[in-house]
Amino acid sequence: MDVPVWQSIYEELKDQNFEIISAAQDTGGEEKAGPIFDKANVTYTAIVDENHTISSLFNFVNVPSAVWIDEKGMVVRIDEGTYTKSAKVLGNTIGHDGYVPALRDWVANGDKSEFIMSPEEVASSIRPRAKNEELAEPAFKLANYFYNKGDLDSANTYWDKAQELSPDSWNFHRQDWSFLKQADTMTNFMGKVNSLGDKDYYAPMEKLPVSQD
Repeated sequence: MDVPVWQSIYEELKDQNFEIISAAQDTGGEEKAGPIFDKANVTYTAIVDENHTISSLFNFVNVPSAVWIDEKGMVVRIDEGTYTKSAKVLGNTIGHDGYVPALRDWVANGDKSEFIMSPEEVASSIRPRAKNEELAEPAFKLANYFYNKGDLDSANTYWDKAQELSPDSWNFHRQDWSFLKQADTMTNFMGKVNSLGDKDYYAPMEKLPVSQD
């Protein structure tokens, strides 16, 4: 729902040494994810990351998530739930109205922006992996391998194993469920959401403007 909005933000900021690289985490490939970018007529770099390589590198467990990388190649901010505005979805608030204003401030002020993170804050924003979560990564990639070979039974076996080993990874859940009927996908998704209790769906974002955009 946010892809067309990010296109408008890109049009606003692209002449200020700003680029967007959007990586759709979808084993279904171009057939599944491509129409989303096509419908929004995006002109920024948009790729389909079939093996969830980006999520693996930063240990993202949900989408959308984002990394700010400066002109020196340094990560200066990392967040989950990076929608352009806050919204109510299924009774929960997602996104933050201060995220895009913070981004604009960084584009304008660079390393003087108050909204970038220190190296220590960046490091603490990357989830550490437990041993079982480390094992979930190769299991998930095996599932993707078998899916692309047309062996759905083996793919489902390893997707199930990945979810068992890393139950907090919404990316693993959503990828597996994406190949089900829509009604079954929603049943699984809502069951998981309702089981969260006091846990957050997205990690809370910090160091953002208080006022709304």
